[in-house]
Amino acid sequence: MSDEQYMQLALTEASKAEQAGEVPIGCIIVSQGHIVGRGYNLTETLQDVTAHAEIQAITAASQTLGGKYLSDCTLYVTVEPCVMCAGAIGWAQVSRLVYGADDPKRGYTRFAPQALHPKCQVSAGILAESCRQIVQQFFQKKR
Repeated sequence: MSDEQYMQLALTEASKAEQAGEVPIGCIIVSQGHIVGRGYNLTETLQDVTAHAEIQAITAASQTLGGKYLSDCTLYVTVEPCVMCAGAIGWAQVSRLVYGADDPKRGYTRFAPQALHPKCQVSAGILAESCRQIVQQFFQKKR
C-alpha cells in the first residue's frame, strides 16, 4: 500500500475520534506491510491529557509486537505530532514518521525538532488537505 492509502486509514481512525466527540486525529502503525497498531484521540473519553492518537497506537503496536521498540515500523498520523508524542515516537525508536497536516501552534517541529530518534525518517504533507479539513470542520461545529 502507498503512504496515501495508509493515511486514508489514519483518517478513518480520526473519524472515530470525531464520532466520540474528540478532536479528530487518527494514527496507524505499520510493520512489514501489516497494521500492528491503531489509535485515535481519547483525551475527553478517558479524561487523560496523554491519551493522544499516537500514544494509543504505540501502546497497541507494542502489545501486538511484544516489545517496546518499534524500530521496524512506520507511524502514520493525520496531524503533526505534539512534543509529547514526538518524544514517545523517539523513545519507541519508530523508524519512519508520516504525517498529514502541519500543526504550527503545537507541533514538535516548532518546539522540539530533535525529539525523534536520529534515524527516524519523516515525510510530511501526505493528504494534508483532508487531514486539515477534518480538524477545521470539527472546531467550526464547536463554535
